[in-house]
Amino acid sequence: MEDGQPQQHSHLRFVWTTNGYELRERDGDAPGVGEEVEEDDKRLYVTKVAPSPLPGDLRRCAYLQPVT
Repeated sequence: MEDGQPQQHSHLRFVWTTNGYELRERDGDAPGVGEEVEEDDKRLYVTKVAPSPLPGDLRRCAYLQPVT
C-alpha cells in the first residue's frame, strides 16, 4: 500500500510481432515460463521472465514467442 492506496500490480510483455518486438504493459502478475497468452488475436508462449528492461522499473517482464 502506498499513500493509503492499494498498489496496482502490472507487468511488461516483450511481444514478438512481424515488425519486430514491442514492449507492452499489462495488468496483473507476469505469466510464468511455458504459459500461453494471447496478444493481438495470436497465441504466444512465455520463453522467460526477467526484470524490466526499463531503468528503475521494478516490474517483471515476460518475453513472448509465437506458438508454432
